[in-house]
Amino acid sequence: VQLQASGGGLVQTGGSLRLSCAASGLNLDYHGIGWFRQAPGKEHEGVSCISTSDGRITYPESVRGRFTISRDITKNTVYLQMNGLKPEDTAVYSCAATRRLCSQSRYEYEFWGQGTQVTVSS
Repeated sequence: VQLQASGGGLVQTGGSLRLSCAASGLNLDYHGIGWFRQAPGKEHEGVSCISTSDGRITYPESVRGRFTISRDITKNTVYLQMNGLKPEDTAVYSCAATRRLCSQSRYEYEFWGQGTQVTVSS
């Protein structure tokens, strides 16, 4: 199983980025995909999750209305569209897969990909 996160970068406040999580060795019909972020000196924070039935959950109130998760089954890829970015969104963003229900807890996810850095300048 491999999860490859990409799409991070440096943007100014108010800018947008779209992160991609390309999955191989697993099927999105059987695995939920979550996005997590970790800022320097902080714990992992669950950002959003898309379930096997295409249910979508966004966890932190701080990103609701700005971040949107989606998936393309044909490409086995999950996306995180991030709009209206703020300096406090700066973090390493990682995607992870679970055969369980979507969860905000990182411990519910069996497979992890390497992260992609998102930096938002003020």
